[in-house]
Amino acid sequence: MNAPAPHDMLLPLAIDVVSVQSQVVYGRVGNNVAMPTLEALGLNAAAVPTVLFSNTPHYPSIHGGAIATPWFAGYLQDLLARGALRHLRAVLAGYLGGPAQAALLADWMATLLEQRPGLRVVVDPVIGDHDHGIYVDPGMIEAYRRHLLPLADGLTPNHFELERLTGRHLHGMDEVIAAARSLLAGRTQWVAVTSAAPRLDGDGEDGAQMRVALVTRERSHVITHARVDAVPKGTGDLFSAALTGHWIQGASLQEAAGHACDRIVQALIRTRQARSAELLLPSPSWQVTGRQPCAIPSPA
Repeated sequence: MNAPAPHDMLLPLAIDVVSVQSQVVYGRVGNNVAMPTLEALGLNAAAVPTVLFSNTPHYPSIHGGAIATPWFAGYLQDLLARGALRHLRAVLAGYLGGPAQAALLADWMATLLEQRPGLRVVVDPVIGDHDHGIYVDPGMIEAYRRHLLPLADGLTPNHFELERLTGRHLHGMDEVIAAARSLLAGRTQWVAVTSAAPRLDGDGEDGAQMRVALVTRERSHVITHARVDAVPKGTGDLFSAALTGHWIQGASLQEAAGHACDRIVQALIRTRQARSAELLLPSPSWQVTGRQPCAIPSPA
Protein backbone atom coordinates (compact mmCIF):
# COMPACT_ATOMS: atom_id res chain seq x y z
CA MET A 1 0.00 0.00 0.00
CA ASN A 2 1.42 3.37 -1.01
CA ALA A 3 2.13 5.87 1.73
CA PRO A 4 0.24 9.18 1.44
CA ALA A 5 2.17 12.08 -0.05
CA PRO A 6 3.55 14.64 2.40
CA HIS A 7 1.08 17.46 2.92
CA ASP A 8 3.39 20.04 1.36
CA MET A 9 3.36 18.01 -1.88
CA LEU A 10 -0.42 17.97 -2.22
CA LEU A 11 -2.19 20.40 -4.53
CA PRO A 12 -4.76 22.82 -3.06
CA LEU A 13 -8.38 22.51 -4.09
CA ALA A 14 -8.79 24.80 -7.11
CA ILE A 15 -11.71 27.16 -6.51
CA ASP A 16 -13.65 28.48 -9.51
CA VAL A 17 -16.04 30.82 -7.68
CA VAL A 18 -15.98 32.49 -4.28
CA SER A 19 -19.53 33.23 -3.13
CA VAL A 20 -19.70 35.89 -0.41
CA GLN A 21 -23.19 36.15 1.07
CA SER A 22 -25.57 35.06 3.80
CA GLN A 23 -25.97 31.62 5.32
CA VAL A 24 -28.90 30.18 7.26
CA VAL A 25 -29.32 27.00 9.29
CA TYR A 26 -32.84 26.50 7.91
CA GLY A 27 -33.94 27.70 4.52
CA ARG A 28 -32.77 28.37 1.00
CA VAL A 29 -31.23 31.82 0.67
CA GLY A 30 -27.75 33.19 0.07
CA ASN A 31 -25.02 30.58 0.02
CA ASN A 32 -27.58 27.87 0.80
CA VAL A 33 -28.82 28.49 -2.76
CA ALA A 34 -25.63 29.62 -4.49
CA MET A 35 -23.47 26.65 -3.53
CA PRO A 36 -25.70 23.85 -4.87
CA THR A 37 -26.47 25.92 -7.97
CA LEU A 38 -22.81 26.49 -8.80
CA GLU A 39 -21.82 22.92 -7.97
CA ALA A 40 -24.63 21.55 -10.16
CA LEU A 41 -22.91 23.37 -13.04
CA GLY A 42 -19.67 21.53 -12.32
CA LEU A 43 -17.92 24.41 -10.58
CA ASN A 44 -15.86 24.27 -7.40
CA ALA A 45 -17.18 26.99 -5.11
CA ALA A 46 -16.10 28.36 -1.74
CA ALA A 47 -18.77 29.84 0.53
CA VAL A 48 -17.77 32.85 2.64
CA PRO A 49 -20.61 33.64 5.08
CA THR A 50 -21.38 37.26 5.90
CA VAL A 51 -24.13 36.51 8.40
CA LEU A 52 -25.29 33.31 10.04
CA PHE A 53 -28.95 33.15 11.00
CA SER A 54 -31.22 30.35 12.13
CA ASN A 55 -33.63 31.31 9.32
CA THR A 56 -34.82 34.33 7.39
CA PRO A 57 -36.39 37.22 9.37
CA HIS A 58 -39.98 36.64 8.20
CA TYR A 59 -40.38 33.76 10.69
CA PRO A 60 -41.62 34.42 14.27
CA SER A 61 -38.16 33.76 15.75
CA ILE A 62 -34.62 34.27 14.52
CA HIS A 63 -31.19 33.86 16.07
CA GLY A 64 -27.75 34.81 14.87
CA GLY A 65 -26.14 37.85 13.36
CA ALA A 66 -23.31 39.24 11.29
CA ILE A 67 -19.99 37.42 11.21
CA ALA A 68 -17.43 39.26 13.35
CA THR A 69 -15.21 41.53 11.29
CA PRO A 70 -11.92 39.75 12.20
CA TRP A 71 -13.46 36.40 11.28
CA PHE A 72 -14.81 37.71 7.98
CA ALA A 73 -11.44 39.22 7.05
CA GLY A 74 -9.73 35.98 8.07
CA TYR A 75 -12.00 33.85 5.89
CA LEU A 76 -11.01 35.90 2.85
CA GLN A 77 -7.29 36.02 3.65
CA ASP A 78 -7.08 32.30 4.42
CA LEU A 79 -8.40 31.45 0.97
CA LEU A 80 -5.36 33.26 -0.39
CA ALA A 81 -3.06 31.66 2.18
CA ARG A 82 -4.20 28.16 1.18
CA GLY A 83 -3.30 28.82 -2.47
CA ALA A 84 -6.86 27.97 -3.49
CA LEU A 85 -7.45 30.97 -5.76
CA ARG A 86 -4.79 30.47 -8.42
CA HIS A 87 -7.45 29.50 -10.96
CA LEU A 88 -10.28 31.62 -9.59
CA ARG A 89 -12.72 32.69 -12.30
CA ALA A 90 -15.35 34.74 -10.47
CA VAL A 91 -16.37 36.36 -7.20
CA LEU A 92 -20.10 36.55 -6.47
CA ALA A 93 -21.07 39.01 -3.72
CA GLY A 94 -24.56 39.22 -2.23
CA TYR A 95 -26.06 39.93 1.20
CA LEU A 96 -23.51 41.59 3.49
CA GLY A 97 -23.59 42.06 7.24
CA GLY A 98 -22.77 45.77 7.16
CA PRO A 99 -20.68 48.54 5.59
CA ALA A 100 -17.47 47.37 7.29
CA GLN A 101 -17.73 44.05 5.47
CA ALA A 102 -18.26 45.87 2.18
CA ALA A 103 -15.04 47.84 2.68
CA LEU A 104 -13.05 44.71 3.60
CA LEU A 105 -14.45 42.77 0.68
CA ALA A 106 -13.65 45.60 -1.72
CA ASP A 107 -10.02 45.76 -0.57
CA TRP A 108 -9.68 41.99 -0.95
CA MET A 109 -11.24 42.00 -4.42
CA ALA A 110 -9.08 44.93 -5.53
CA THR A 111 -5.99 42.91 -4.61
CA LEU A 112 -7.27 39.93 -6.57
CA LEU A 113 -8.04 42.08 -9.61
CA GLU A 114 -4.51 43.47 -9.61
CA GLN A 115 -3.20 39.90 -9.76
CA ARG A 116 -5.89 38.54 -12.10
CA PRO A 117 -7.25 41.24 -14.42
CA GLY A 118 -9.50 38.69 -16.13
CA LEU A 119 -11.34 37.82 -12.93
CA ARG A 120 -15.10 38.40 -13.19
CA VAL A 121 -16.97 40.08 -10.35
CA VAL A 122 -20.76 39.89 -10.04
CA VAL A 123 -22.44 41.93 -7.30
CA ASP A 124 -26.00 41.30 -6.20
CA PRO A 125 -26.64 44.49 -4.19
CA VAL A 126 -29.05 43.03 -1.64
CA ILE A 127 -30.99 45.89 -0.04
CA GLY A 128 -34.64 44.86 0.10
CA ASP A 129 -37.78 44.50 -1.97
CA HIS A 130 -41.22 46.06 -2.49
CA ASP A 131 -42.89 43.64 -0.06
CA HIS A 132 -40.64 44.27 2.96
CA GLY A 133 -38.78 47.49 2.22
CA ILE A 134 -35.13 47.81 3.23
CA TYR A 135 -34.05 44.84 5.33
CA VAL A 136 -30.31 45.51 5.63
CA ASP A 137 -28.30 48.18 7.42
CA PRO A 138 -29.38 51.40 5.61
CA GLY A 139 -25.70 52.27 5.30
CA MET A 140 -25.35 49.41 2.82
CA ILE A 141 -26.83 51.53 0.03
CA GLU A 142 -23.89 53.91 0.13
CA ALA A 143 -21.49 51.03 0.89
CA TYR A 144 -22.48 49.25 -2.31
CA ARG A 145 -22.17 52.46 -4.29
CA ARG A 146 -18.80 53.42 -2.83
CA HIS A 147 -17.01 50.10 -2.39
CA LEU A 148 -18.46 47.36 -4.56
CA LEU A 149 -20.14 48.79 -7.65
CA PRO A 150 -16.83 50.23 -8.96
CA LEU A 151 -15.29 46.72 -8.89
CA ALA A 152 -18.18 44.84 -10.50
CA ASP A 153 -18.33 43.59 -14.05
CA GLY A 154 -22.05 43.03 -13.60
CA LEU A 155 -24.87 43.82 -11.17
CA THR A 156 -28.10 41.94 -10.43
CA PRO A 157 -30.40 44.28 -8.46
CA ASN A 158 -34.14 43.86 -8.33
CA HIS A 159 -36.37 46.80 -9.29
CA PHE A 160 -36.57 48.05 -5.69
CA GLU A 161 -32.79 47.90 -5.25
CA LEU A 162 -32.19 49.69 -8.54
CA GLU A 163 -34.39 52.53 -7.29
CA ARG A 164 -32.37 52.78 -4.06
CA LEU A 165 -28.99 52.65 -5.80
CA THR A 166 -29.92 55.36 -8.32
CA GLY A 167 -32.20 57.50 -6.15
CA ARG A 168 -34.93 57.33 -8.80
CA HIS A 169 -38.56 56.26 -8.62
CA LEU A 170 -38.99 54.08 -11.70
CA HIS A 171 -42.38 53.70 -13.36
CA GLY A 172 -41.80 51.77 -16.57
CA MET A 173 -39.30 49.71 -18.52
CA ASP A 174 -37.77 52.70 -20.31
CA GLU A 175 -36.98 54.30 -16.96
CA VAL A 176 -35.58 51.00 -15.62
CA ILE A 177 -33.25 50.73 -18.60
CA ALA A 178 -32.11 54.34 -18.25
CA ALA A 179 -31.48 53.92 -14.51
CA ALA A 180 -29.56 50.69 -15.04
CA ARG A 181 -27.44 52.33 -17.72
CA SER A 182 -26.54 55.12 -15.29
CA LEU A 183 -24.69 52.50 -13.20
CA LEU A 184 -22.47 51.48 -16.11
CA ALA A 185 -19.25 53.22 -15.19
CA GLY A 186 -15.65 52.04 -15.00
CA ARG A 187 -15.46 48.25 -14.89
CA THR A 188 -19.20 47.72 -14.83
CA GLN A 189 -20.34 46.42 -18.21
CA TRP A 190 -23.88 45.17 -17.56
CA VAL A 191 -26.85 45.24 -15.21
CA ALA A 192 -29.53 42.54 -15.02
CA VAL A 193 -32.61 43.93 -13.25
CA THR A 194 -34.94 41.25 -11.87
CA SER A 195 -38.67 41.84 -11.33
CA ALA A 196 -38.20 44.83 -13.61
CA ALA A 197 -41.03 47.38 -13.95
CA PRO A 198 -43.56 45.28 -12.02
CA ARG A 199 -46.30 47.92 -12.23
CA LEU A 200 -48.61 48.35 -15.20
CA ASP A 201 -46.83 50.67 -17.55
CA GLY A 202 -48.98 50.75 -20.65
CA ASP A 203 -47.10 48.06 -22.59
CA GLY A 204 -49.77 45.38 -22.28
CA GLU A 205 -48.30 43.69 -19.24
CA ASP A 206 -51.12 41.63 -17.70
CA GLY A 207 -49.40 40.26 -14.62
CA ALA A 208 -48.91 36.77 -16.12
CA GLN A 209 -45.23 37.34 -16.77
CA MET A 210 -42.13 38.56 -14.98
CA ARG A 211 -39.43 40.53 -16.71
CA VAL A 212 -35.67 40.85 -16.45
CA ALA A 213 -33.99 43.85 -18.07
CA LEU A 214 -30.46 43.05 -19.27
CA VAL A 215 -28.72 46.34 -19.98
CA THR A 216 -25.30 47.13 -21.44
CA ARG A 217 -23.91 50.42 -22.73
CA GLU A 218 -24.98 49.67 -26.29
CA ARG A 219 -28.01 47.44 -26.00
CA SER A 220 -30.85 46.25 -23.81
CA HIS A 221 -32.95 43.10 -23.79
CA VAL A 222 -36.13 42.40 -21.89
CA ILE A 223 -36.39 38.72 -20.96
CA THR A 224 -39.82 37.45 -19.97
CA HIS A 225 -40.66 34.37 -17.97
CA ALA A 226 -43.80 32.95 -16.42
CA ARG A 227 -45.06 34.32 -13.13
CA VAL A 228 -45.48 31.35 -10.77
CA ASP A 229 -47.84 31.54 -7.81
CA ALA A 230 -45.17 30.93 -5.17
CA VAL A 231 -43.20 33.47 -3.15
CA PRO A 232 -40.31 31.74 -1.36
CA LYS A 233 -37.20 33.68 -0.44
CA GLY A 234 -33.98 33.15 -2.38
CA THR A 235 -35.02 33.53 -6.01
CA GLY A 236 -32.70 36.51 -6.48
CA ASP A 237 -29.81 34.48 -5.05
CA LEU A 238 -30.65 31.65 -7.44
CA PHE A 239 -30.72 34.05 -10.39
CA SER A 240 -27.33 35.63 -9.64
CA ALA A 241 -25.64 32.27 -8.99
CA ALA A 242 -27.06 30.62 -12.12
CA LEU A 243 -26.22 33.62 -14.30
CA THR A 244 -22.65 33.76 -12.94
CA GLY A 245 -22.11 30.03 -13.38
CA HIS A 246 -23.35 29.90 -16.97
CA TRP A 247 -21.52 33.11 -17.89
CA ILE A 248 -18.08 31.99 -16.74
CA GLN A 249 -18.58 28.68 -18.55
CA GLY A 250 -18.86 30.38 -21.90
CA ALA A 251 -22.50 31.38 -22.33
CA SER A 252 -23.20 34.86 -23.58
CA LEU A 253 -24.75 37.26 -21.08
CA GLN A 254 -28.09 36.95 -22.83
CA GLU A 255 -27.91 33.13 -22.77
CA ALA A 256 -26.76 33.08 -19.13
CA ALA A 257 -29.62 35.33 -18.05
CA GLY A 258 -32.09 33.17 -19.96
CA HIS A 259 -30.78 30.01 -18.30
CA ALA A 260 -31.07 31.74 -14.91
CA CYS A 261 -34.70 32.64 -15.60
CA ASP A 262 -35.41 29.04 -16.59
CA ARG A 263 -33.94 27.80 -13.31
CA ILE A 264 -36.15 30.19 -11.35
CA VAL A 265 -39.28 29.00 -13.12
CA GLN A 266 -38.33 25.36 -12.55
CA ALA A 267 -37.59 25.98 -8.88
CA LEU A 268 -40.82 27.91 -8.28
CA ILE A 269 -42.99 25.29 -9.97
CA ARG A 270 -41.34 22.53 -7.95
CA THR A 271 -41.75 24.58 -4.76
CA ARG A 272 -45.43 25.21 -5.48
CA GLN A 273 -46.12 21.59 -6.36
CA ALA A 274 -44.55 20.43 -3.08
CA ARG A 275 -46.33 23.19 -1.09
CA SER A 276 -42.92 23.93 0.42
CA ALA A 277 -42.35 26.91 2.70
CA GLU A 278 -38.80 27.16 1.36
CA LEU A 279 -37.39 27.24 -2.16
CA LEU A 280 -36.81 23.80 -3.69
CA LEU A 281 -34.05 23.74 -6.26
CA PRO A 282 -34.68 21.61 -9.34
CA SER A 283 -32.65 18.43 -9.58
CA PRO A 284 -30.50 18.06 -12.72
CA SER A 285 -33.02 15.60 -14.19
CA TRP A 286 -36.15 17.50 -13.14
CA GLN A 287 -38.27 18.74 -16.05
CA VAL A 288 -41.23 21.11 -16.23
CA THR A 289 -43.92 19.55 -18.38
CA GLY A 290 -45.21 21.97 -20.97
CA ARG A 291 -43.08 24.86 -19.74
CA GLN A 292 -42.28 27.52 -22.27
CA PRO A 293 -38.67 28.75 -22.28
CA CYS A 294 -37.86 32.32 -21.45
CA ALA A 295 -38.60 34.70 -24.30
CA ILE A 296 -36.16 37.40 -25.35
CA PRO A 297 -37.67 40.09 -27.59
CA SER A 298 -35.65 42.08 -30.08
CA PRO A 299 -33.10 44.46 -28.53
CA ALA A 300 -34.20 47.96 -27.60
